[in-house]
Amino acid sequence: QVQFVESGGGFVQPGGSLTLSCAASGNIFRILHMGWYRQAPGKQRELVARVAKDGITNYSDSVKGRFTISRDNVKNIMYLQMNSPKPEDTAVYYCNTAPELNDYWGQGTQVTVSS
Repeated sequence: QVQFVESGGGFVQPGGSLTLSCAASGNIFRILHMGWYRQAPGKQRELVARVAKDGITNYSDSVKGRFTISRDNVKNIMYLQMNSPKPEDTAVYYCNTAPELNDYWGQGTQVTVSS
């Protein structure tokens, strides 16, 4: 069994930066492909960044070049560095396996991009 806890959200101005963290319990994190997802009001949840167990990364077109996903398999933590965020990045951000498993959704962390 594994649990994910997201943190690091908050208010950020356009063009600023913010780093989200996802702490994983258990001892299987290192063998999981992981992803950051987000859900904006009135929209479906979407995958924005993925990091495979070997560190290979993929990004949605909407965040490519601005966000960086990374993981620390020793500390069991995954990160999302958000650079130059835009108002349209405002959403609740979640971490989960990729592809996602319904039993592993956490509370998420709210990110609001506004001037």
